Amino acid sequence: MDHRPDPPDARRAPDPVTGRAWLFGDSIDTDAMYPGFAMKLEPAEAARHVFYDLRPGWTDLVIEGDVLVAGRNFGVGSSRPVAPLLRMLGIAALVADEINSLFLRNAINYGLPAMTVPGITGAVAEGDTVTVDLTRGVVETPRRRFELAPLPDMVLDILDAGGLVPRLVADGLLPADATA
Repeated sequence: MDHRPDPPDARRAPDPVTGRAWLFGDSIDTDAMYPGFAMKLEPAEAARHVFYDLRPGWTDLVIEGDVLVAGRNFGVGSSRPVAPLLRMLGIAALVADEINSLFLRNAINYGLPAMTVPGITGAVAEGDTVTVDLTRGVVETPRRRFELAPLPDMVLDILDAGGLVPRLVADGLLPADATA
């Protein structure tokens, strides 16, 4: 069995995401995203309580393909594993004026496309259609087009696989049952 990864050109880059924007403010910490009581629940049930105190009922409104747009310092705090819950809800991408570095890395590791886009909250109203193209580094809103550095190939490979562990399994670096 060959455990070497496929050459980079054989891998598929993540497709651009186009979805409805949900707008959140500055300095939202992971404790506010994922309340302590929900951490004792099964993930599917816990996902129903994301932003429980900030936006009661929000999880009932989210649909597959929606885009979370946030302000500065998004994801600061204790680093609760929110990204997999956002994915369960259908959030297809996260863009923010600034994403806390640990939260950003966790989002990528759990397969949630995420990108820092300075000025994004000033260019989006809740409900707007937003397109996020991580491969080209382009984010489009009804008011503005942002052109940024594309995400590195290594990060795109992780996202394409659905997260870090699935990428390591696909590359033969972890056993197939590592995702169980």
